[in-house]
Amino acid sequence: MTKSKMISFVATQKPARALEFYTKSLGLKLMSDDPFAMVFDVDGAMLRVQKVHELVPARHTVLGWEVPDIAARISELTKRGVRFEHFSGLPQDEYGVWSSPSGAKVAWFKDPDGNILSLTQF
Repeated sequence: MTKSKMISFVATQKPARALEFYTKSLGLKLMSDDPFAMVFDVDGAMLRVQKVHELVPARHTVLGWEVPDIAARISELTKRGVRFEHFSGLPQDEYGVWSSPSGAKVAWFKDPDGNILSLTQF
């Protein structure tokens, strides 16, 4: 499996809103859209946003991006309407950034279906 490309999956009950979010808010390139899924290019990797009838979003992160400058990316995404999450009991700064014990900085946001996505700066 180490020489095989990874494909990421996330689900949506709101395809029109998901399409707008993933293209306009996140800036991903739509590769295809059919009755079953929308396929996006994420820096050469495939993200399939599956169109489903029922969805219970996971209570944990389902997709994440490694970024070189988390503050700059938060600023950029906030201008595009993305809201960053604050979780009770987790020490986060005013932008929603948590500094992990390893020194990594992590911030979370949700897509239109409530799927939890993240940014991480190592």
